[in-house]
Amino acid sequence: MKGTNLGEFEELVLLTVGILQEEAYSIAIAKEIKRVTKRNVIFAVVHSALNRLEEKGYVDSKLGGATQERGGRSKRIFTISAAGKKALLRSKTQRDALWSLMPKVVFKNI
Repeated sequence: MKGTNLGEFEELVLLTVGILQEEAYSIAIAKEIKRVTKRNVIFAVVHSALNRLEEKGYVDSKLGGATQERGGRSKRIFTISAAGKKALLRSKTQRDALWSLMPKVVFKNI
């Protein structure tokens, strides 16, 4: 298993896998991240992040059913593993701890 730290984009992908659940395949993940974040999301980058997350043990994947609209190809559906859920909680806890230390004056006059 690779390192256990989550990169910022990996965290977005992992969160989106949890949001989409049974519809969590590469293209749907890219579209949802773009919709929510308003960022330009490249399918190949999502695919790479999913591969890294799978290598880290944070997601599992299985082939879904083939469809005619996909030319008979199957979708690879991703789900969050127990380790992935723990990684997301750890990341949220760390971010929340840092945000709680941020002086409110930093955001004054914005």
